[in-house]
Amino acid sequence: MKSRYSIFSLLRNAASYHENWPEVWRSPEPKSSYDVVIVGAGGHGLATAYYLAKEHGITDVAVIERGWLGGGNTGRNTTIVRSNYLWDESAQLYEHALKLWEGLSAELNYNVMLSQRGVMNLAHNQHDLREISRRVNANRLNGVDSEFLDARQVKEFCPVIDLRAGGRYPVLGASLQRRGGTARHDAVAWGYARAADARGVDIIQECPVHGFDIEDGRIKAVETAKGRIEARKVGIAVAGHSSVLAAMAGFRLPVHSLPLQALVSEPVKPVIDCVVMSGAVHAYISQSDRGELVIGAGVDKYIGYGQRGSLPVTEETLAAVCELFPIFRRMRMMRSWGGIVDTCPDASPIISKTPVEGLYINGGWGTGGFKSTPGSGWVFAHTIARDEPHPLNAAYTLDRFTTGYLIDEHGAAAVAH
Repeated sequence: MKSRYSIFSLLRNAASYHENWPEVWRSPEPKSSYDVVIVGAGGHGLATAYYLAKEHGITDVAVIERGWLGGGNTGRNTTIVRSNYLWDESAQLYEHALKLWEGLSAELNYNVMLSQRGVMNLAHNQHDLREISRRVNANRLNGVDSEFLDARQVKEFCPVIDLRAGGRYPVLGASLQRRGGTARHDAVAWGYARAADARGVDIIQECPVHGFDIEDGRIKAVETAKGRIEARKVGIAVAGHSSVLAAMAGFRLPVHSLPLQALVSEPVKPVIDCVVMSGAVHAYISQSDRGELVIGAGVDKYIGYGQRGSLPVTEETLAAVCELFPIFRRMRMMRSWGGIVDTCPDASPIISKTPVEGLYINGGWGTGGFKSTPGSGWVFAHTIARDEPHPLNAAYTLDRFTTGYLIDEHGAAAVAH
């Protein structure tokens, strides 16, 4: 009887467009002031608010979003999760994020659909082999799981790949992080939103920022479409629009924003059970739980904020994918899109205090944003709450662009260059 009632209840609510379903998080009007305002209700902003409440007891927090929750880069990526970055600082930060990923569904009581199916990075030439070997050894020294596969082992791990790749991109080997994989992007945003809301955080959508009220070098308030919101501290986590918000606050960021391309195919039965990445041809591929091939491509060559696909980039990527996976040649692509990535000169992020006292920024992630979500929010919350960086993000301040201590992750970032 209970099961029958549940089915009828589901049908009734579906017919009424779910108007009687309780909201998973509140949609309040903003108060006149908060202890902390986070600009950006994507994964990073929501995670920051959640960890401010959970880890630091700061619950008088508002997350403001110009559109809808998770409607920016959080919903416009290829969902890959990994921590096999080259430099010590990167490995430590991304590995912390991956460890949080591994317990995130239990932490949030929300299934983020983490699938640790393994991530392979292909080598197509001798240079690739040397770089992959270097990264595998660096990962191991940092306690990050990583191993080298020869061509035969690549074929065993991913049988549908063509090692000859039409003669254009021969596969000579690969690195493999078995703990890497994918997660469901929208579930991550929804899980953090619900958990933050339950701890008293206000999530305010359709609330664009028009400017900042700064007095004597200190943040006083955020000017929004819903009025002035005073705050003791403000954190910016707006991905590709980081430089736009920084300009509103009166300082410049060393970033440029480009549309990163992706596309998905028609759904088919399970055919590829891992993630395959190729930095040399700027293509990476996995299969979603719905059977779609999720294909990541390179960036448009021109600075812009368009969230749409680009035919030249799509053609170049699919040509390489068809060489590597001839089995996919007759498949049809359903849709393509672009996510705006803000990339620093060293392809590493900024998680830092700014020249404005009480204003903090989290951006410049390039292609590493989604995979870093839990770790990024965790260290950004610490930075805001303590007014100083955590050791994990101490190297990611704005100061590095004047000292010259850069963290060059162009190779490990795969397509950020």
